Amino acid sequence: MPLLAFETSCDESSVAVIHRGRVLSNVIASQTKLHEEYGGVVPELAAREHLRNLLPVAESALKAARIKAENVGALAATQGPGLPSALMAGLRAAQSMAFVLRRRFIGIHHHEAHLYSPWIEGDPTQAAFEEFQPNVSLIVSGGHTMLVHVQAELRHQVLGSTLDDAAGECFDKTGKMLGLPYPAGPAIDRLAAEGNPAAFDFPRPMMQDPNHDFSFSGLKTSVRYFLRDRPGLADDPRALRDLCASVQAAIVEVLVTKTIAAAKKLRIGCVTASGGVTCNRALRASLSQACAQSGLKLRLARSDLCTDNAAMIGILAERKLAQGAAGISLDADILPGWELS
Repeated sequence: MPLLAFETSCDESSVAVIHRGRVLSNVIASQTKLHEEYGGVVPELAAREHLRNLLPVAESALKAARIKAENVGALAATQGPGLPSALMAGLRAAQSMAFVLRRRFIGIHHHEAHLYSPWIEGDPTQAAFEEFQPNVSLIVSGGHTMLVHVQAELRHQVLGSTLDDAAGECFDKTGKMLGLPYPAGPAIDRLAAEGNPAAFDFPRPMMQDPNHDFSFSGLKTSVRYFLRDRPGLADDPRALRDLCASVQAAIVEVLVTKTIAAAKKLRIGCVTASGGVTCNRALRASLSQACAQSGLKLRLARSDLCTDNAAMIGILAERKLAQGAAGISLDADILPGWELS
């Protein structure tokens, strides 16, 4: 029977229907326009929008999959990490539905779901677990940057993560200093495409360190001082494009260099990447080039599956249940600070 999955860890309300590894539907209601005027996600507004959106989104997902609620065999939802009030909306909705239908329920770790999104492909969209192989996985989202050694299906070890600002935060905070709309990542990507990445030299924090951790607060601070010492530079369209390209180049080089280094150190032949920042065209191109030069296989999550979505939550939930995972209590609480262990 199909599985119904909910994802509400931040500012996207998403519901998906999964059956035998195939994504029958994946509906997403974005809140980007709502939070744009505040320059970031406002947790209480996000929670209210989830409450407003979840029912119509769930109805749309069921309709697109051509199934009725009573035909759902199990339910899943993101249990953490994420914004507490946002997580609560999706988790309680899924638990309530599981209670009414008397179905199993499973809570999913948001980042663990990202680990398997690069293995979701094709048309129709489905999981390609038969192609799975051990890999070093780069997860780069708005609030998280980490490298994970995925040793086997459902078995992994975190190699390193950000010590302060994540890559996505660096993009957004740089964009805010430049007066770009939120989220700044896509805007910087567009402007950088027409700029010179070698125009300005910005630091590459921790790039050559022997560990697998990241730090982007120093780069952000460097941009702040750079702009302070050059008032009006961001008002010059040419200079703005060059600045975006130079900052992006610094972020991308750090991400790619440390990812390739981790794969070589562990002697792993496959690299994967996922999370919202993985939509960045320069990152995708640079990772592709670096993996090709190093003889590594690369799997990138599809752009529509990089950002928060219930399809990846449902795919992982169904896989866990198929491999004998027990459902969890319908009284289980959210885990906003849940670490990927």
